[in-house]
Amino acid sequence: MTDLTQFRAETRAWLEENVPRSMREPVKSDADVNWGGRNADYSNNPDQKLYMDRMAARGWTVPDWPKAYGGGGHSPEETKIIREEMARIKARNPLNSFGISMLGPALLKYGTEEQKLEHLNRIARGEIRWCQGYSEPNAGSDLAALATSAEDAGDHFIVNGQKVWTSYADKADWIFCLVRTDKTTKQGGISFVLFDMETPGVSTKPILLISGYSPFCETFFDDVKVPKANLVGELNKGWDVAKYLLGHEREMISGMGLASTGRNPLIDGAIATIGLDHDGRLADPVLRAQIALFEVRARAFGMMSERFIDELKHGRAHPAQPSMMKYYGTELNKARHELMMAAGGSDALEWESEASSGGALPRAWLRTKANSIEGGTSEVQLNIIAKRILELPS
Repeated sequence: MTDLTQFRAETRAWLEENVPRSMREPVKSDADVNWGGRNADYSNNPDQKLYMDRMAARGWTVPDWPKAYGGGGHSPEETKIIREEMARIKARNPLNSFGISMLGPALLKYGTEEQKLEHLNRIARGEIRWCQGYSEPNAGSDLAALATSAEDAGDHFIVNGQKVWTSYADKADWIFCLVRTDKTTKQGGISFVLFDMETPGVSTKPILLISGYSPFCETFFDDVKVPKANLVGELNKGWDVAKYLLGHEREMISGMGLASTGRNPLIDGAIATIGLDHDGRLADPVLRAQIALFEVRARAFGMMSERFIDELKHGRAHPAQPSMMKYYGTELNKARHELMMAAGGSDALEWESEASSGGALPRAWLRTKANSIEGGTSEVQLNIIAKRILELPS
């Protein structure tokens, strides 16, 4: 028996024994997702906390991070086995966290040892919930045009300005934020700082979306005092940190395209609404063909994603590959929800009843329209792919 075979057997046995049954059921809504944080409320679902704590104790919320920072210290091969064995029993992600998917990798690369020890362990345990302070009213796709300023005040900065589309800013504990520390140059005058959202001068205002939900916020900074110890990387070189983090954000967003794996609500919904023909096939041949084509594309994307993750973990991924993954993953997710709406017929448009879980399907469908905007629009991703992967002329 090889070491990896033994590791898989041990992983499978531990997960079978320790993942609560409720954590093997599909997520019902955003409220059913565990984001952690110091204000997290587990009273309605204590299994979330139990599951997260068990996984964190083994370092399995971030299995490939070093043990010193709350991770499992596992190799890429072992990490892949953990993910595969979780998928086998349909185990949920024990912790959704921008700290894990975005800030953590940036701190591992650019943070000081003090910053790593202060923040990474708390991220891995789900104790702190983070948000991202990037986009501004006049700095979206042209992010380097950001104007939020950080004035030098001795041992700290004074931050003033505004961010927009800050996901879950009204629920986050801390923010990782791009600020301008030099106004004489564009990309060369940006710094990357961290601060507590309860710092005096920080305020948020939810942005209501067409789905009726509001994961996004406007975030305002009025004379916010930020210790210089919270500067990540070098002063005026935050653009390097920002670009590295964006690659991981796009990788995270691309995962939306993998949502069709396991039990397929698209097919289940189509069968429930349309029914089967005498051959046991979906009765609508056009929709049947559309779903089949989608499934082929989703499986191809899943295999491409596996390859990309393997290349990334071994340092062989192209720097622009996250753009390719982000583009296709979000477009695939939009297509999946379009088909779910088509499969549901007119009933899928119902908005408020208990039977539709408050219009969960149409609200999710509308929410996907933002997927190809957030983290860099599809148009921007296509430009990056054309320039950096296909090497087409400008």
